Amino acid sequence: MADKSGIHLYTAQTPNGIKVSILLEELGLKYEEPWFLEINPNGRIPALTDTFTDGKLIRLFESGSIMQYLVERYDKDHKVSYPQGTREYYEVNSWMGGLGPMQGQLIYFNRYAPAKIPYAIDHYKNETGRLYKTLETQLKPSTSGYLVGDRCTVADFSCWVWVAASYSGGVDLAEFPLLKEWVDRLLARPGVEKGRHVPSPHTALDAANLTEEELNAKAEQSRAWILKGMQADKEKN
Repeated sequence: MADKSGIHLYTAQTPNGIKVSILLEELGLKYEEPWFLEINPNGRIPALTDTFTDGKLIRLFESGSIMQYLVERYDKDHKVSYPQGTREYYEVNSWMGGLGPMQGQLIYFNRYAPAKIPYAIDHYKNETGRLYKTLETQLKPSTSGYLVGDRCTVADFSCWVWVAASYSGGVDLAEFPLLKEWVDRLLARPGVEKGRHVPSPHTALDAANLTEEELNAKAEQSRAWILKGMQADKEKN
């Protein structure tokens, strides 16, 4: 049973946001979702606060850093991690951050950019496809059905949130059957199922049933909000 925590999660329905809520659910940690406060100097979600071992508040941002903190402090039984110094520990770290930057750019240029730039879309789609093939190569010999060793780990959660959003980037998972099986395998885990719906319903997988026109229409609803945020960031700098 995980230690009692004083965790407050500041998040939104994005791949980087739900990877943290999925981990919290998988570890069985109680947490609250207050309105976002100025606890992240980078001004982005996810962010997390907790009562540290010294009794004082600790503020964390960047999803990878948050996940590392949570497993090192609360996953003492290594339910979704491995002991530091083991081969698997370092292998897990290798899978934590490569997919998001490439697929995030693909989704932006494919769905949210004010103008279609074919070169950018093709470039990031090719890179995302290459990384998907790398994931399939890793999964093919796996006897556990997960990316590293004999258990589901934070490496799986970190990649799953992006692969689950494949259709928004224009990538069809039918081209990657092992990856599709892996997506469904994680989806069957109660922690993943509950955590993906924080703080609002997770609809990325529903995109598989939408036409290209419907996906673009849905993206249009968010495009103005994204561009407004980009403009605000520009003005700050």
